[in-house]
Amino acid sequence: MEGLSCGRPFLLHTFEQVIDISVIGGGLAGLINAILLNRAGLSVILFEEKRYPFHRVCGEYISNEVIPFLKKQDLFPTEFNPSDIKRFHLSSISGKSLKMPLDLGGFGVSRYSFDHWLAMLAEREGVKIIHRRVNRIDFDDDTFRLQDKEGDNYLSKIAIGAVGKRSLLDKNLNRPFFSKKSPYVGVKYHIKTDRVGEDVIALHNFKGGYCGVSRIENDTFNLCYLSHREGIRKYGSLEDMENQTVKKNPFLKEIFNSSDFLFEKPLVINEITFQKKEPVFRHILMSGDAAGMITPLCGNGMAMAIHSSKVLSEMIVENWNRGFNRDELETMYTRKWNILFANRLLAGRSIQKLFGAPLTSEFAVKAGQTFRPFANYLMGKTHGKPFS
Repeated sequence: MEGLSCGRPFLLHTFEQVIDISVIGGGLAGLINAILLNRAGLSVILFEEKRYPFHRVCGEYISNEVIPFLKKQDLFPTEFNPSDIKRFHLSSISGKSLKMPLDLGGFGVSRYSFDHWLAMLAEREGVKIIHRRVNRIDFDDDTFRLQDKEGDNYLSKIAIGAVGKRSLLDKNLNRPFFSKKSPYVGVKYHIKTDRVGEDVIALHNFKGGYCGVSRIENDTFNLCYLSHREGIRKYGSLEDMENQTVKKNPFLKEIFNSSDFLFEKPLVINEITFQKKEPVFRHILMSGDAAGMITPLCGNGMAMAIHSSKVLSEMIVENWNRGFNRDELETMYTRKWNILFANRLLAGRSIQKLFGAPLTSEFAVKAGQTFRPFANYLMGKTHGKPFS
């Protein structure tokens, strides 16, 4: 028998005992859900196929809206000295430029560091992390049955899906969004550069996509771009596409040609989708990108993942302490998710249409230059309100 320091004891690889919470996916949403629910006294097991630390394709910029909550829960990664982002720089494909302050601002920290730190904290506090992929999850007799890739089985009363952007589990669950092909590819580098201010998040357009650059920890910068996959097919390789398309923006050309690239090869993720998703699917409570992914205009998927995990874990604890009513929990969570995030996701999809094309990117920069309330409006739509 294995036990938790905070929560109920449970057995692994057996159906003899049902644990309280299973969390599928060990990113920000999964880890924070697991930590908060474990602290509330529930037994928690978390599945993450990869072993920490590891990199993820991500903008690695987090809106300051999350700071009050993270500090209140002792989850702010102070020890990594995250960057302090205060200014925004936008450029069109041709290089026309808009610079403005960020009213709320944000901070930068790598997923390599932050996720690893949260995972170690979770294990110290009693969360059991299993480094295996969940291939199948079924719901029967008011209980979830999970099977990992090795064929071992687990039972839990509540299941949280925090699997990220697009996963094999989404496919096996036949989630509607998975059948819709997405044309977007995400590419990430870590670089050393002096071409971007330490307190700046830059968003530079190129034909078919846009690229964000901002500082994280250790004087390192994250460079992450979203591109239409047809551009890669047209030029035959990522490098050729960057040379022929990305570097047509003069700011990106300067950054690419003058920076030290720290990865042996870029991190790439295919089939990034911004299709509408369900906060609850087949009784699985979805959190973070699994419930809905914001277009990465300012990297605020991380902030939304953190906020959604706070909301979901608090709702679970409150419902559990009142005797646990699954239907009520699912209804209330769906309603709360839509109130907090549905309009933000819709705004992100709408704003994205201004980027990656010559005319619209020129319009976005020109409109921001001549009509600052328009720029402030767009910025407000990509940042949420502080919460604790």
